[in-house]
This record gives sequence, structure tokens and C-alpha cells, in this order.
Amino acid sequence: MLEKYIKPIKIGNIEVKNNIFLAPMAGVTDIPFRKICRKFSPGLTFTEMASTKALEFKSVKTDRILNIMEDERPSVVQIFGNDKDVIRHTIEMLNEDDSIDIIDINMGCPAPKLVKNGDGAGLLLHLDKVEEIIKEATSVSKKPITVKTRKGFNNDIITAVEVAKLCEKYGVAMITVHGRTREEYYTGKADLDIIKAVKEAVSIPVIGNGDIVDVESAEHMFEYTGCDGIMIARGAQGNPWIFKSILECKDYVPTKSERLSMILEHIDNALEYETYEKNAVLKMRKHIAWYLKGIKNSTVVKDKINRMDDINEVKKALIEFLGE
Repeated sequence: MLEKYIKPIKIGNIEVKNNIFLAPMAGVTDIPFRKICRKFSPGLTFTEMASTKALEFKSVKTDRILNIMEDERPSVVQIFGNDKDVIRHTIEMLNEDDSIDIIDINMGCPAPKLVKNGDGAGLLLHLDKVEEIIKEATSVSKKPITVKTRKGFNNDIITAVEVAKLCEKYGVAMITVHGRTREEYYTGKADLDIIKAVKEAVSIPVIGNGDIVDVESAEHMFEYTGCDGIMIARGAQGNPWIFKSILECKDYVPTKSERLSMILEHIDNALEYETYEKNAVLKMRKHIAWYLKGIKNSTVVKDKINRMDDINEVKKALIEFLGE
């Protein structure tokens, strides 16, 4: 049963209440969304990934990505880059921020722009650079360093076990493995055998990631791989209740009224966070589409909302569609 797998977990010197995490997702896990997910008690919520080069150039936009909510502790920020010196400077800066508890390094993002620059999953083509970065990061950080990676770059370049062993060698506190290669992006099924292989190869905590969408898939990830925790990404899009489901070991289906209430709360969070209402409207379009996915006749209202610029009109359309 799933209950036996859910437990507190220690990451370096940080005690975490449970081992069910919200994954970092670019353009998704901003403060408004993390605030919604935190209502359902995931052990950790990760920020969007921030460019170490942009932080080096004092980018206000990038710096804002790493903002932490008052009640978001323990907190995790995710950074990416391929220059060990720039990463060192970033970590030295983050060392001074008492709101940050854990620093995660992205070595798995498949986005073409990042890969072309040698960042994210692009690092998996250069394990010597992976080693340099991990060694540098752990040597200067005052906080636990964690790493998120993929199965490999493609089916000819499978690197997860090697990366995990380097992480263990240099004192990384935890590794998360997404069971797909960079070439696969998010297609097909996640390979749980590679996560199992990583778990068997190292003694540091291993977090399983990929295709966790309900209680059954969460239990299967734990049972099959032996992982120490799970990380939920797309399964939480439009469904923050997934954390409630997994922690209570029973799939929870929100009513239309609950769904409406959650969307309206999410909209208010976005309005509070964004400087301009237009930005909040644009960002909420994809979230609203996720919240409404699978509901009969939702395509019409989604199309309608995607043409709206006034947040009050958006709210009105949602109330008319979901109101009971």
C-alpha cells in the first residue's frame, strides 16, 4: 500500500515533512501556483529554474524567480548553467539568503535553447563538465546541493547512473531522475528501470520523476524503483489536489464548485504577484486550460477566455461555466 512509502525525508541537514514534491517547471511553478499547491502539503515546492548567467548580470526578472514565500519552508531554488565559476558565484550569493534552504541544479531540461548553450540536458553530453560543476557547487555551498537529471541524452548516451555516482562522490544531498532521455522530451512512457538502477547504485536519496498522475502511478513508482520520494510535474498542472490524493492514498476528484473556487483563488494570486493585469491574464490562460481539461464542453469556454484581456470577464466566463 502507498501509505508505507510516504514518510519524512532528510536532505543534507534539512528535515522535510514528507517525500512528495512539486517539480520545478519553467513558466509554471511561480509563486501563485506554488501557493495553490502548498495548500495540499507537498514536502517541497521548487521554484522555476533561474539562469546563473542572468543572475551574474543582475537580471531583476531572473532574480525574482528565486523569491520565496514566507510559509514556503523548507524552500528549494533551482538554477542552471554550464560554467562552474558562474555557478560558484551564484551559490555564494544564495548562501547569504536565509530564506533559501536547498539549491537544486538542473541537468535535465530538454529545451532546445538551453541544450544548444550546453545547459540543462546539454550537460549530459559532457560528464567531465558535470563533474566540475558538482564538485565546485558542493565545495562552496553552505546549503544542501541537489541535482535533477534525466535518463540520458538519447538512447545511445544513458548517463543517469554515472551522474548519480558523481553526485554521491562529491556530497550532493539528493538526486532526482526523470525516466526519459532528452531526445524523448515528454513522449512515450518514463523508464522506471533507470530510476531503479540509480537507486541501486547510490546511497543518497533518489527521487523518482515521470508519469505520476494519481495514487496508482505514485505507488507504482515507489514499489517498482525503491525510490526515496517522488516528484510530480505535469500531474499537478490544473490538479493541485494530486498532493491531497497521494498523501491521503485515495484519488480525490474536486467538484465543479471546488474547481471554480481554486481557479479564482489562483487568479487572485496572479493579480497580486504580477505587476500588470495583462501579464496575469496571459499567464493564467494555460492554467485555466489545465483546470478545465476533461470537463464536458470546456473547449468553447477555453477558446473564449483565450481571447479575453479583462480579468473580470475571465472570471465571469468561469463562473457562468462552472457555477452550480
